[in-house]
Amino acid sequence: MNSNLNNFKIPLWVNIVQAILIAIMLSQVYMFFFNHQALVDSGIGVEGVPTLNLIYEMGARTLVMALASIFVMITQNPKQYLVVLLMNVLREGQEMIIDPLYPLLNAPSSPTVDFWIHVVIVAIEVWALVSVYKISRKEAS
Repeated sequence: MNSNLNNFKIPLWVNIVQAILIAIMLSQVYMFFFNHQALVDSGIGVEGVPTLNLIYEMGARTLVMALASIFVMITQNPKQYLVVLLMNVLREGQEMIIDPLYPLLNAPSSPTVDFWIHVVIVAIEVWALVSVYKISRKEAS
């Protein structure tokens, strides 16, 4: 078993961060597809075909992101991992601005605290991106 751990090119902490992000994405997918009451509690309306269209599209896109992330975690390919990590940084970076500007009704923290939580998350994701980039460059040479 120890020899299998040595074969992984991606550091364990990066895999743990990615697994947490996948769990968050899958919980969002569940909410978008099956738990509309959670959306209503957040202040998001779910009435009407156009709104449901947007909700289901967001769920589908988030599901694709989660599936791509799961695939990359299984393959442990640094170049593929870079794509997923970049996607995470860009998404979380946008949420860092959007969430404090447009907080949900049931947000667990104030907009300022939410902003700083996202800063920490993005910093960890950038650190993971740089770490995997270094592995990818080392592997290429």
